[in-house]
Amino acid sequence: MTSWTVGQVAELFGVTVRTLHHYDEIGLLVPSERSRAGYRLYTDSDLARLQQVVVYRRLEMPLEEIATLLGGGEDAATHLRRQRATVMSRLDELRELVSAIDRALEREMNDQPATTEDLKELFGDGFKDEYQQEAEQRWGETDAWKQSAARTKGYTKADWVQVKAEADAVNAAFVSALRAGEPATGDAAMDAAEQHRLHIQERFYDLTHDFHRGLADMYVADPRFTKTYEDIAPGLAAYVHDAIHANADRHAAAD
Repeated sequence: MTSWTVGQVAELFGVTVRTLHHYDEIGLLVPSERSRAGYRLYTDSDLARLQQVVVYRRLEMPLEEIATLLGGGEDAATHLRRQRATVMSRLDELRELVSAIDRALEREMNDQPATTEDLKELFGDGFKDEYQQEAEQRWGETDAWKQSAARTKGYTKADWVQVKAEADAVNAAFVSALRAGEPATGDAAMDAAEQHRLHIQERFYDLTHDFHRGLADMYVADPRFTKTYEDIAPGLAAYVHDAIHANADRHAAAD
């Protein structure tokens, strides 16, 4: 019969010699043999028992409870099934804990301003560093630019997701009117134009109807803005331009 010394068993199971001595003293794991010099020697059956002890200890079970379980005469399979059930229960608890931590982390991250990389991820080619630099050079001293910068400075990624969703909804309203054959001077197109104006006013800067006309002109004068709309639907840039002017005329007449 093979036997192992305390040091060999300690190394094999990743426990300390002191721990094995303690298990011996309390009767939890008493070595079955002794060497001629009186040193402890562990047998195969001792190691099988120690394996159960080690697993139960990893499950944070008290030594007294382990002693009671191991003294109950149950076979190894019964112990293994019990240990497996305990581990699976812990896994469920840990998964719930991880989910809770993830939710807390997401809430914490959502309180952080969005990074340039976040904006690139959300808006793709619609957000480029060179565009931002050019815009700041052209309009950086205007009240609108300063107001927009102040409002968006604290926007989180979640805020920008909402901003993009709102902008997409406005574009969808324009496209729907265009494809339905509604004229740019019709109510559907002008209502979409008003949504467009309000979206900018609520999210970025104060936007009068006259100021809105200037944006509309830029959408057809600057090829990059034109392409943005044309990529959504052919003819959309001119349609948006005309609808914005028609909406401004409508509100001027109402005033």
